[in-house]
Amino acid sequence: MWSTGCHSNLTYLAQHPLFEQIKELHEDIMVPDYCYAGGGELQSLNAWFGPHGTVTPLHHDPHHNILAQVLGRKYIRLYPASISEDLYPHTETMLSNTSQVDLDHIDLKEFPKVENLDFMDCILEEGDLLYIPPKWWHYVKSLSISFSVSFWWRAAVLPSKGS
Repeated sequence: MWSTGCHSNLTYLAQHPLFEQIKELHEDIMVPDYCYAGGGELQSLNAWFGPHGTVTPLHHDPHHNILAQVLGRKYIRLYPASISEDLYPHTETMLSNTSQVDLDHIDLKEFPKVENLDFMDCILEEGDLLYIPPKWWHYVKSLSISFSVSFWWRAAVLPSKGS
């Protein structure tokens, strides 16, 4: 489970396998065709449900990801994988995909390289899909009550040349 942002009393159902637990809900989910393009294989289907202000800290994931906004709005900030070291990932193995930087309260004395980094951002509205490539850093904040579904998939492994 992820942090809930500045309000410690917020409850956030985060990265939860809801559709495995409630099979009837899974029937209402249509996996985007993008997840199967080029022989891709769905790895994980997760629910994200919470009130305004919930935060998923800056991190990256190992798989391709389509984030579908079902209800409400979310702010997303993205950084490319190529600048990982400038985002100060934790050194512990369990947290190595998570940044030490709190984007809501950036300490520029401790993390000076973050100040001038280019990023992309957007607001996901109901019905929007956002593709997040593997290893791309992303920070997510709910701007309202929000329900999202993430589709993680692995691309097919292409045969090497000469085989």
